[in-house]
Amino acid sequence: MRQAGVVVADVLSELQRIAVPGVTTACLDDVALRMTADAGAEALFKGVRSPQARRPFPGAICASVNDEVVHGIPSDKAVLKSGDILSIDFGVRLNGYCGDAAVTVAIGGISETNRRLVDATREVLGIAISMARPGVRWSRIAGRMQDLAEAAGFSVVRDFVGHGIGSRMHEDPKVPNFVSEELLAEDILLTEGMVLAVEPMINAGGYAVRTLGNGWTVVTKDGKCSAHFEHTIAIVKSGCEVLTRER
Repeated sequence: MRQAGVVVADVLSELQRIAVPGVTTACLDDVALRMTADAGAEALFKGVRSPQARRPFPGAICASVNDEVVHGIPSDKAVLKSGDILSIDFGVRLNGYCGDAAVTVAIGGISETNRRLVDATREVLGIAISMARPGVRWSRIAGRMQDLAEAAGFSVVRDFVGHGIGSRMHEDPKVPNFVSEELLAEDILLTEGMVLAVEPMINAGGYAVRTLGNGWTVVTKDGKCSAHFEHTIAIVKSGCEVLTRER
């Protein structure tokens, strides 16, 4: 899983470097596919099926722009422009094991609200990483994540949460970024050896979302922007190891 994490980190690093005004999200997807093949890995998202969608997911990356929360489909028609924020979600399978991470990138100069949104979402993920260690209940971490986002004037998406990850992309347990009755009823006690994909999705407006007609792309209901950060983390004796951190 460390090896898969290195591939994910390297690809996301390169995509952040080349995500500038005038570039299409399809171009970013092409680069991700090439780098994945060069590393001897498999693009985790490409070909995934959903009961809501007529066709499998076509991209190696999810490229979600502005009010798109997650699962944005890479396209030649999606040309990045200054002022956009772009969330790139990417994962691979390497030697039977998965890595998954996401980052939100500022394209050129962005608004102060979007700058605060991106910074707050990154900090929310950072809180989870700093607190994760054996013996800690996830509800404590999720509460701190939610508090930070809401104190900044933003909201935490409820419809999508993080997840366990290993030989499959999505494994138990669910890893929410907020506190709910469901979480409190089935709280997770972190133990050494767990590997989790922690991925806060934070909206500038309300937390309500909807799925577009393509069956994949999720957008904010109020049309305000959203940001998304994710790391694959391992719970180890000393605390938490981030497997998808840039080297």
